[in-house]
Amino acid sequence: MPGRQELPSTVARSSKKAQRTWIKAHDSAVESYGEGERSHRTAFSALKHSFEKVGDHWEPKDHKGPSDKQAARSTPKQGKTAGGVDANASKQHLYDLAKKLDVPGRSTMTKQELVKAIDKANQKKTKARASSSR
Repeated sequence: MPGRQELPSTVARSSKKAQRTWIKAHDSAVESYGEGERSHRTAFSALKHSFEKVGDHWEPKDHKGPSDKQAARSTPKQGKTAGGVDANASKQHLYDLAKKLDVPGRSTMTKQELVKAIDKANQKKTKARASSSR
């Protein structure tokens, strides 16, 4: 199925460039691996190289490159990811993002704790957005 029809809601709420990135990677992966979860993982991995999840959508990163160990793999496997949070970003960037998302206790968190808290805040915003659109 073409990527445009498979577009996840968080990507659909993002810029046209983010959408094109996901669709192109998805469609290429479908040609290589067939339709399914592997194609979706590959598309998200490609998206994470240039974008990071902020709340319920994806925003351009300051620098290109994989956002976590999973996205750095040439062929992403099932496993733990940072959920679109750029775990390779500086602690200051993560702190600023946590502030934007109004994450409580952010000033005392380690870098890893910030990544987890931002991921949790992103999931909460995505879920709230999905609930309100029903």
